[in-house]
Amino acid sequence: MKAPDPLLQRLAQLPAMGPGHRRLVLLLSQLGDFDSLEYAQALVPLLPRLQSAGIEVVAIGIGAEAGRQRFCAFTGFPAERLQVDATPELHRALGLYPGLSTPAGAWPALLLMCAGIGSPGTLAEVLRGYTGDRRAPQRLASPLFALAGGEGFQRPFELATVRLRNMVEVLGNWRTYVPRDHFITQRGGTYLLESDDTLLYSYRDRGILGFSETMAQPLRFLDPYLEA
Repeated sequence: MKAPDPLLQRLAQLPAMGPGHRRLVLLLSQLGDFDSLEYAQALVPLLPRLQSAGIEVVAIGIGAEAGRQRFCAFTGFPAERLQVDATPELHRALGLYPGLSTPAGAWPALLLMCAGIGSPGTLAEVLRGYTGDRRAPQRLASPLFALAGGEGFQRPFELATVRLRNMVEVLGNWRTYVPRDHFITQRGGTYLLESDDTLLYSYRDRGILGFSETMAQPLRFLDPYLEA
């Protein structure tokens, strides 16, 4: 199946993202969204392997230039691989989930989604951050977590601590990350394209903290395409 035309039209504007090689495209939500930060943080360590496998990467998020710069400085995501749009025009053209809508506006809708309404899987994912997950990799090197559960997997409260750090960063710089509140419920998506523009893989976020269909190992879909 060919990749969606709106996506191909956008990639045609980027010299390194045209046909001829495989491409990984992340449609991020707001730059200040938990999902955007976690996705970037998960992907950064894998970038050398993606490069070795001949897979070009670009992320397109909702925000502004100041947010782009801070996002990259905080997550380590390469600035040259992140683009920002003021509105989710491309997200909507691709049919990505705009999030819950309420007559009261975006903030009540976001709070309802955080409670799991119109956002399947969110509460379970929040709980996983506190209870730990032996299927997921270790995130922090602190000896406190080793004492709490051991080494080599995601210990109790470990992911919750990562998310707390992200939240402190965003709330302390809210208007840098989120210039407008109108699109705070908008969800993102993932697209992996073959060199001939066929679609190898795609995933549409269904809710908050749902940027992957395998959140314990969010980049598992890339395993078949990476060099050993």
